[in-house]
Amino acid sequence: MTTHIGLIGSGNITQTHARAASAIPNAQIAAIYGTNPQTVSRLAAEHQAKPYQDFSAFLSHKPMDLVILGTPSGLHAQQGIAAAQHGLHVLTEKPLDINTKNADALIAAAHKANVMLAVIFQDRLKPNIQRLKHWLDRGLLGKPLLIDARVKWYRPPDYYSTSNWRGTFALDGGGALINQAIHTVDLLLYLLGDVARVQARTATVLHKIEAEDTAVATLEFSSGAVGTLFATTAAYPGYPRRIEITGTEGTITLEQDRIVTADFRNPPDDLASVSTGDSNQSASSAAVTDISGHLAILEDFLHAISNNTQPICNGPEGRRSLALVEKIYAAARQRHP
Repeated sequence: MTTHIGLIGSGNITQTHARAASAIPNAQIAAIYGTNPQTVSRLAAEHQAKPYQDFSAFLSHKPMDLVILGTPSGLHAQQGIAAAQHGLHVLTEKPLDINTKNADALIAAAHKANVMLAVIFQDRLKPNIQRLKHWLDRGLLGKPLLIDARVKWYRPPDYYSTSNWRGTFALDGGGALINQAIHTVDLLLYLLGDVARVQARTATVLHKIEAEDTAVATLEFSSGAVGTLFATTAAYPGYPRRIEITGTEGTITLEQDRIVTADFRNPPDDLASVSTGDSNQSASSAAVTDISGHLAILEDFLHAISNNTQPICNGPEGRRSLALVEKIYAAARQRHP
């Protein structure tokens, strides 16, 4: 049975969504909505889909089973709610929206309409992260003690100057933290559990944007572990994301989602099977041609729909990282935890 997919947006990330959908047997891109007639028409022609500049007409397209949102973050809840009310499953780019109030409204709308809602945090499904999650769940690192997460990326000035939404509070919800580092925030919660307390500082040190391009936070996890999070788009030329987790039984380091060191007091039997390939690719220029993460998320979403199970990152799961980002911003504004 063919699954008919509607794409919302026509920018770079929607091109990735389109390529991922095209790689799945029995999935077909039915319609594409966007505000740029040229890019919508070009993408629709490439994938034999119907182009729309009218959102209401797009939502009424038949047949269509689900939509993938690749629009600015501040539009996710509004567009997702409208799609849910049309009986369409909703898969949205991160974050779920720019604040938890909007996110809650989207979660409620999906529940009321009995449609599936998921957020694209594709890093959760990467093989080395799945292996690390397995080790942590088995307690092989012992009690987590110390976490160090660094997102030291670089975005050139035109990344912001040529966009009408990046780095704005209205549509991006903030800057480096909510846009770039939210993947890392999600991973910290996914791997290590909730954060009970934060302290933070944010600053705009390089770019001419209204939001921050640099954030520093200290995190106290509910487990008792403590950690630091650095996030910036001002670190020329950009470096691989790095997460280091120390527990009572060892330390593991991830760089660009690959395990590069794994030092156990008592090594697990499957340690030798871990691929620790080259992690030197700069995240600032991460290959946009790689669709493997989005493909895995879309396959997981389709499986959840078909089997009435939960996707790897459903609405409530996707809300967790947004809620923590809100707390970090609040702590930075108030200058106290």
